[in-house]
Amino acid sequence: MRKSRRAFIRNTASLAALSASGLASGNADINHPTRLPSADLATFSKDAGMQLCEAYFSGMNEQKIALTKQLDVLGAVGGINPGMAGLNDVKPWEYQAVAAVKEAWEKVGLKLRVIEGPPALSEKTKLGLAGRDEEIANFITLMKNLAKVGIDTICYNWMPVIGWYRTQNDRSGRGGALVTAFDYEAAKNLPLTQYGEVSKETLWKNLTYFIKAVVPEAEKAGIKLAMHPDDPQVDSLRGIARIMNTVDSFKRLMELYPSPNNGITMCQGNFALMGQGIPGLINYFGKQGKIHFVHFRNVRGGTFSFEETFHDEGIIDMYQAMKAYYDIGFKGPIRPDHVPTMYGDSNQHPGYSTIGTLYALGYMRGLMEAVSKRKT
Repeated sequence: MRKSRRAFIRNTASLAALSASGLASGNADINHPTRLPSADLATFSKDAGMQLCEAYFSGMNEQKIALTKQLDVLGAVGGINPGMAGLNDVKPWEYQAVAAVKEAWEKVGLKLRVIEGPPALSEKTKLGLAGRDEEIANFITLMKNLAKVGIDTICYNWMPVIGWYRTQNDRSGRGGALVTAFDYEAAKNLPLTQYGEVSKETLWKNLTYFIKAVVPEAEKAGIKLAMHPDDPQVDSLRGIARIMNTVDSFKRLMELYPSPNNGITMCQGNFALMGQGIPGLINYFGKQGKIHFVHFRNVRGGTFSFEETFHDEGIIDMYQAMKAYYDIGFKGPIRPDHVPTMYGDSNQHPGYSTIGTLYALGYMRGLMEAVSKRKT
C-alpha cells in the first residue's frame, strides 16, 4: 500500500509538472515551446550518443530555433557575432564576446557546441600577408576563451578568397526542390582575383606555419581543430589553388603536427566527390580519433560536375555512414548540411532551408535509432 501511495504521489507530481508546462493538456505555445527538465530528457536519448546540432549562419532565426527545439535538437553551430549580444565594439575573439554569445544561445534554449568559420582566420594567415602573426595571436586568444566557456570544437577551412562556391543555387531537384550545383566548365575561365595566381606550395607553406603555431596551444586549451575539405574539390578557382581536396592532403595535414587536437570535419559530400567510400573513410580516420565534427549530407556526380541532394538520395549509403560513426564510438557534434530548398520556403540562404533542414534532422535521427538498436 505504501509503495502504491508513493507511486501515486510521484505520478501526480509528474502530471502537475506537465500540466504547468502545457504539455499534458496539449496547450503548449508552439511559438515558445517548453521542455521537460534536462534530467528527464536524459532518459530518452535519441541520438546514439552523438551530439545532433543545427547550423545558424544567418543569425537567430526564430522559426528555426522553435522548430528544432520541438524536435529536441538542442545543439547550435555558428560563429561569434558580438552584435547578437549587443556588443558591437568588442572583438569577437575576446572573452566578453565569446561568453555573451554563448549566453545568448542558452537564453533561447540551445547549446553552442561548434564555432564554424572562426572570426580570427582570414586571408592574412592563409595567404601569408602582413599582419598574419597578429591574426594567429587572436586565433589563439579565441581558443583560450572558448575553452573557458566550455566550447571545444572549431571548424575551419583553408580556402582563401573563394570559399564554398557553386555555379548554380537553384537547380531543380526532386519534385522541384531547389538544389545547389557546380559545373567546372562554367567556372574555369573566370578572371583572376586581386591576389593573382596563388600556388599550392604557397598555401601549404602558410598552413604549416599556422598549424605549428596553433596546435600546441590547442592542446593546452583542449580545443579540437577540425579542418573542412575544400568545396568544390577542383585544383584551382580564379587562380587560387585548393589544397584540402584529397584524402592524401588530410593525411599530410595530420603529419604536419601529429596531435589528437589536429583533426578533421568529416564533410561527407566533399569526401565522396573525391571518389572515396564514406563508411571506409569514417572507419579509417575515426579509429585514429581524427573526426572531431561531422557534416552529414549527400551528393551525386563527381569532382567537376555535381549537385547536392536530399539525404535519402545520392551516391552515399547514409545508413552505412551512420552505422560507421556509431561503430567507431563517435560522440561528437554532427549536423545536416546543404539541404534542398523545399516548396514554400525561401532560397535566400541556399543549402540551409528551414523545411529541408527539418526533413534532414528527422532522417538523421531515424538512422541514429536504427543503428543503435540493430541486432548484432
